[in-house]
Amino acid sequence: MREKKEINIEVGRRVRRAREAAGLTQERFAELVGISPQNVSCVERGLAGVSLTVLRRMCQILSVPSDTLLMGGDLGNNEVESIAVRLRQLPPEQFQVVREVIDRVLELTTLS
Repeated sequence: MREKKEINIEVGRRVRRAREAAGLTQERFAELVGISPQNVSCVERGLAGVSLTVLRRMCQILSVPSDTLLMGGDLGNNEVESIAVRLRQLPPEQFQVVREVIDRVLELTTLS
């Protein structure tokens, strides 16, 4: 069994929190980052570290600065940012549908 390094445990915990805040499963996150779901699981459990290349992709996918994952910076419990992260993950055709719904809702709210 691999020995867990404290830094890997901390970073893994932060990756999991950020991934969950973004509404992503381990499988979908792995697909977007370009690593296996097993690797995501190992990282989140502190069994494995990540390369700088993978860390950079994780930050891009999760729309968080590297400080958030490395040093425990604020995940920003901002609901708008959380929604924005999820919208960025949608394929273009699904994004367009969501955008049209939001536009309609905003039109309705300005009528009242």
